[in-house]
Amino acid sequence: MIVINIRTKLVGALLVILLGQTVLSGGFAAQQAEASQMTQYRVYQNDKPLREFARESQAIAYAKSFAYSHVEKIADRLWVWDNFPRYKLYQNGSSSAAWEFRTLEQAVAAAKGLKQVHIRDLENIGWVYETYPDYQLYQGDNTMASWSFLTLEAAKQEARKWSNAHVVERSTNRWVWDNLTTAQKREQQSGGAVYQLTLDKQPVPDTSLYSFLYDAMEAAATKPGSEIVNTKTGKLVFSNPLSYTVTQNGKPIGAFISLEQARKYASKYANSEVWYDNAVLWSSIPYLSVFQGDKKIKAFHTKNQALGYANYYANASIRTADGRKIWSNAKELVYLAWNGSATSATVLGHVAATQGLNIDSPTWFELTAADGSMKDTADKEIVATLKEKGIQVMPLIHNQFDRKLTTAFLKDASAQQAFISRLVARLEEIGAAGANLDFEEVAGADRSAYTAFVTSLAKAVHAKGMKLSIDLPRGSISWNHLTAYDHAALAEVVDTVIIMAYDEHWSGSDKPGSVSTLSWAEEGVKQFLGYGIPRSKLMLGIPFYVREWKLDSSGKLVSNRAILMKEVPQLIADTGATGNWDAAAGQMKYRYVKDGFTHMFWAETHATVKARIEIARKYDLAGVAAWRLGYESADLWTMMLQMK
Repeated sequence: MIVINIRTKLVGALLVILLGQTVLSGGFAAQQAEASQMTQYRVYQNDKPLREFARESQAIAYAKSFAYSHVEKIADRLWVWDNFPRYKLYQNGSSSAAWEFRTLEQAVAAAKGLKQVHIRDLENIGWVYETYPDYQLYQGDNTMASWSFLTLEAAKQEARKWSNAHVVERSTNRWVWDNLTTAQKREQQSGGAVYQLTLDKQPVPDTSLYSFLYDAMEAAATKPGSEIVNTKTGKLVFSNPLSYTVTQNGKPIGAFISLEQARKYASKYANSEVWYDNAVLWSSIPYLSVFQGDKKIKAFHTKNQALGYANYYANASIRTADGRKIWSNAKELVYLAWNGSATSATVLGHVAATQGLNIDSPTWFELTAADGSMKDTADKEIVATLKEKGIQVMPLIHNQFDRKLTTAFLKDASAQQAFISRLVARLEEIGAAGANLDFEEVAGADRSAYTAFVTSLAKAVHAKGMKLSIDLPRGSISWNHLTAYDHAALAEVVDTVIIMAYDEHWSGSDKPGSVSTLSWAEEGVKQFLGYGIPRSKLMLGIPFYVREWKLDSSGKLVSNRAILMKEVPQLIADTGATGNWDAAAGQMKYRYVKDGFTHMFWAETHATVKARIEIARKYDLAGVAAWRLGYESADLWTMMLQMK
């Protein structure tokens, strides 16, 4: 086991000193300062997380840069702000993202100058503004698209420019005004009969031709779907079609001549729509729908209604009528990270730099003697503080990686019972969500005894409503059966198994190499799944550090040292290290020469962390666990949040 992976408070402190890190004081003031820096608000665009902030004002300021963004309080996913549109503009039933507005005034301003538009209040039915013309101007048998008007007065104003003009009200399809004199009307009525009433292109039985178009239209009003043809010219002069269809839940329930007739009818029914020419012009269907998986389960007019309902369902999402997903509680990757420290201020400082962290694991419990004695450095206030931020605490329990001590402990049933009783009582007292068991360097001969101990511990933890995770080395399928870790048996009793997929090359290795090549990590996942461990219980451990190797002029390995991930860019800059892509490792391999020695390391970067998370996604694992906090740059967590 490499020094950097020893999770004891003592060695952790030595590492901090060796690596030039500052150990934060545990004073109350420092703790409060660190707590105030922790992220409490998360910014989403649609249902995708973007970034987290300590203050609501910071989150809102950032969210304003993105369309369809909202801010939630992390701890309870309380929706505190959004810039989602309230009003949507449609023209002839079509719309776009550019026609979505926060205020009605903005929507109306955009609608000005456009014809045949309506504005929908997305939290209500129907429309709050529309410019569908209700009057059509004719000159004799002729009309034009531009002769459509919103008001009768506007139609009259245009009609006064023309002789033999009349206006039809679209809501009734009736002749409501004309500029014919009485003499002109008499003249047309006594003229030749040329207007024929037809249905389905055939003359209506028992009807004669009409001389005056007005009379033909009056007759047509009693025959829905009829048309008027001028038999002298062959021209279709007027139609009375049932062009507007009303549907309820997608099924037709009526057809109407005018939009207004259809709208009035549709408004009597829930989940109804008015269709014209394959487009929806009016709707009472709520704009938001709650889905569970891909199944729609209920629709709502407001976000608050939809959120209140969706929260009761797993794998739920809220989608707009346009198919945009604006919220989801579908399964996300769980992010766990170890502190490698017991110091409260350090723990808070670590967590303050994260985004999307679900579980924090400070090093608080240590087996100190074979009789079950335990060192306890737990801080109840830290648990409460992190819980308020939506982060669970599952403290790490270790055995000092002392093989002899552990063997003696596993031989003493009363010692184990005492240890378990005290530990579980303390976990319950501090309000922990559970514990993370990290017993390493356990003798292979203690395989059965260790499994029995973990089984007893898990039973006691579960009895108090808490959970137990266990850390297991990646190892190799060729010899894991000889170790103390019975993967299948342990997986049955714990809630989570964490693959420590690092230390492929460690401080004791006899040749240089990556801490964790991507293919080696992925193969480890496949091996653990091969043991029968459920994907839902498996987490992939990922490293936030690299190992630098020092070789002499003959290529002989002289020494190695651990380097924090966040220090790698500066190391490259300071040494002028040159990198080459190592396809087998899936990483950049760097070299530099100093004082006659060749130094090399395989870099851990945002890209490699992303690739490791993608492995967890590829195999549908529960999540990833990072060793350890403080080794990474804060901006790494922005990327990790966006990959949840």
